[in-house]
Amino acid sequence: MAAPLLAPKWHTAGLIGIVLLSVVFGVWFQRRAEPESIGAPEHRGVIGIYVAALLLDWGLFYYVWAFASRSGTRFQRIVGGRWANPKDVARDVAIAIPFWVVWQVAGILMHRLLGPDTAKSIGVLLPRSPLEVAVWIAVCATAGFCEEFVFRGYLQQQVQAWTGRPSIALAAQSVCFGIGHAYQGIKNVAVITVLGALFGWLALRRRSTRPGMLAHAWSDVYSGLRMQFLSRLLPF
Repeated sequence: MAAPLLAPKWHTAGLIGIVLLSVVFGVWFQRRAEPESIGAPEHRGVIGIYVAALLLDWGLFYYVWAFASRSGTRFQRIVGGRWANPKDVARDVAIAIPFWVVWQVAGILMHRLLGPDTAKSIGVLLPRSPLEVAVWIAVCATAGFCEEFVFRGYLQQQVQAWTGRPSIALAAQSVCFGIGHAYQGIKNVAVITVLGALFGWLALRRRSTRPGMLAHAWSDVYSGLRMQFLSRLLPF
């Protein structure tokens, strides 16, 4: 017997519509300024951008959870269970760490395979001050939870229940996840689509989004701090 849908089909169509709107924003963001000035007017407004990112991610979470819960879907079904004791936490951490290494290697290989990036740099958006670093970490933790909840927890399970095909579900969520990052340019969309597929595979194997949430949050924290502070010390 097929698993029931997590929410009405129109709700899923609405989520995909929101993702497509983000593509429009991403194209505009890439075209609006020269590489050195993207993120204008100045870096000093970056905390406002961080807060906007926080609100957008929590808005997506609310959109998904509000309607899914009204349909009788339990929170634990979307996330994939819950931590009952410290051993459960340790197990997911132990899964997340090697997965992040695989994720990191896959990202490096994809970037090398696809060649030079013609997208305008988003480096000006990276944190510089201690306050910015603190807010950046909050943004990354939010992305790790909300984006895994939305794409791997909800969308992947919803499409699988809809089609009965895990492969279609994995592909659909990874494409939506990738194009949702269109503001980073077409090359990064391709890379993030592949990485989204890896997160989807992990969710299928573990039957939970929890290890992916941990790995996702840490990968965002590490990527931002490495680009801004650690690139002179670390070769990867």
